[in-house]
Amino acid sequence: MKFGVVTFPGSNCDQDMIYILKDVLNQEVVPLWHKERDLQGVDMVVLPGGFSFGDYLRSGAIAKFSPIMNEVVAHARKGGYILGICNGFQILTETGLLDGALLHNNNQKFICKNVFLNPVSTTAAISKGLNRDKAYSIPIAHGEGRYYAADDTIAKLKENDQILFKYCDEKGAQGDASNPNGSILNIAGITNKTKNIFGMMPHPERSSDPILHNRDGASLFESLLKYC
Repeated sequence: MKFGVVTFPGSNCDQDMIYILKDVLNQEVVPLWHKERDLQGVDMVVLPGGFSFGDYLRSGAIAKFSPIMNEVVAHARKGGYILGICNGFQILTETGLLDGALLHNNNQKFICKNVFLNPVSTTAAISKGLNRDKAYSIPIAHGEGRYYAADDTIAKLKENDQILFKYCDEKGAQGDASNPNGSILNIAGITNKTKNIFGMMPHPERSSDPILHNRDGASLFESLLKYC
């Protein structure tokens, strides 16, 4: 599978993502600068984490105007795959490719720690191959990660099996105690109705290298590779 990883001014997880995809998972990867207008024939575009354009206005609000985003939107409309991690997820909601918004964490603080996730969707490629009885340990690092959407949107996400992951504790139990940022329904990631666009706040690329003694994140990428 051929991946394209976009770098915006302020991205800081682009090289981590390239390393995991290329050197750990042995996939073809091309770097894409935000001013480019050619996706170079990639199968999946990855919008990595970071602080695009310094998170001025709102996280992702300026990045959505980068020239490459016109091509990313066109790629999505044609059924091409897109993965947005953290700031990438924020950009996807700003462009309207994914529903809802990412608001400031309910404690108004930047949070950087390991959390646990329940895989929810049984039909989306990134979660389809995961064990429903396992709580996956994946790091977060964000100040605006509180997922919010209107009631009718939440109803549609449930109805169409679009909720990818929910925050939980190490035993898989969900609740306020295991919700790091106040996200509605403990939601940590969603997909679109046609399930070719994936957005999540936690960073699977930070838990995919054997040297880190945690490869839970690699399971998500392996599921993508198997089912995309």
